Amino acid sequence: MRVGPLSGMCPGEFTPGGNPCDGVLVAEDDPIFRKVLQTWLERWGCKVTVAEDGEQAWQLLQSETPCSLLMLDWMMPGIDGLELCRRVRATPRNRYQYILLVTSRDAKKDVISGLEAGADDYLTKPFDMNELRARLRVGKRILALQEELIAAREGLRFQATHDGLTGIWNGTAVLEILQHEIDRAARSQGALGVLLLDIDRFKNINDTYGHLVGDVVLREVAQRVAGAVRSYDSVGRYGGEEFLIVLPGCGESDVRESAERVRLAVCGTPVATTGTQIQVTISVGATVVGDATSAHDAVCSADTAMYSAKRAGRNRSEVFSGQ
Repeated sequence: MRVGPLSGMCPGEFTPGGNPCDGVLVAEDDPIFRKVLQTWLERWGCKVTVAEDGEQAWQLLQSETPCSLLMLDWMMPGIDGLELCRRVRATPRNRYQYILLVTSRDAKKDVISGLEAGADDYLTKPFDMNELRARLRVGKRILALQEELIAAREGLRFQATHDGLTGIWNGTAVLEILQHEIDRAARSQGALGVLLLDIDRFKNINDTYGHLVGDVVLREVAQRVAGAVRSYDSVGRYGGEEFLIVLPGCGESDVRESAERVRLAVCGTPVATTGTQIQVTISVGATVVGDATSAHDAVCSADTAMYSAKRAGRNRSEVFSGQ
């Protein structure tokens, strides 16, 4: 192999834009070559994990956050680089791992075998560090594109399932969650509570202060409601000023307590807006899912209880009685 000088290299030069690269696994059984690779990569700003053979490399790849860029030597005891490629590609992962296969075998059939096993690129020994750096840059560009696609996908998923104004679940998503919890409660014979709440006289707020202030009120109510329930409860904006809350594991006493806690969280402090403070109250309908087999049935029961709270004077909670 040709080992070039390290002078003239700057940390961070490895990746486009000068951002340091990290998460490179080097699997190489030759201790001298392994040390040289580690020195180069660390000089370029990489976070390097080394494996002395294929078995150790495979164990490292089982961690919760395995390296995203892999440099695998073909000829290693135990598990060779070719088998490692196959195993990596056969293992479902949320993120793609870029594999650079390193070997002294340069026959065309060997190159084909390596690529067919799952390698993304193939580097033949001996090589100098400039060639290695260029090929790894390609890998980092591909991985960066992957991160952009994942971020875009997650952004679209969030938009599809969350309310744009309040940031909580939207109506479609929270109903799907409710149906899922109904099905799970039926299988496990567990309890499930549902709350449906409505901001009292919200139209008056919009008419008096304007819709921008109304939006401030909606966001603040959503934040207070979400803060008043458990981390594993689900809060969604069901309608214009209506919110639906799914409470796994809650029986009648629990759901009654939760309804009051949510109500008090909203009405306890006026909502501060530009130039004024608005006293906001809610009416809450609560129900415990029993024989209901659909989200629609559960919401109807909570809705009936909510309108009972409205008729009784608002700013109160009622539990569905079934009568």
